[in-house]
Amino acid sequence: MNSDYIIGIGTDICDVERISNMLSKYGNNFLNKVFSEEEIKYCSVLPNPAQHYAARFAAKEAMSKAFGTGFVDTITLKSFSVLNHKNGMPYAVFDENAKKVFDELGAKKMSISLSHLKDYAVAFAILSR
Repeated sequence: MNSDYIIGIGTDICDVERISNMLSKYGNNFLNKVFSEEEIKYCSVLPNPAQHYAARFAAKEAMSKAFGTGFVDTITLKSFSVLNHKNGMPYAVFDENAKKVFDELGAKKMSISLSHLKDYAVAFAILSR
């Protein structure tokens, strides 16, 4: 990909234990504040849901960095969601506030990659034209 087409990149790493502790301490309040209904439905039935939530948390951080906004004003953790195609490939979904910024930036695509191990989850995001 020609770098002229890259608008922004972002990466993040998340401690799985931190997410596990948040799940234990705050339960559904934490989930509903951070994750979409679809993300909760997907992660909750998998072995070790905390790993999958951590990967999605890292992806939300990475996407906000790729936007160049971080989490400010109307851009929140729930502005970004990660869903999966049938083949397992993750893809980004935006709420109306993030979609507005996406359009204002002239973006056409958000590519994301997730990975996790027992202790850590990482995500990488590329926003492109």
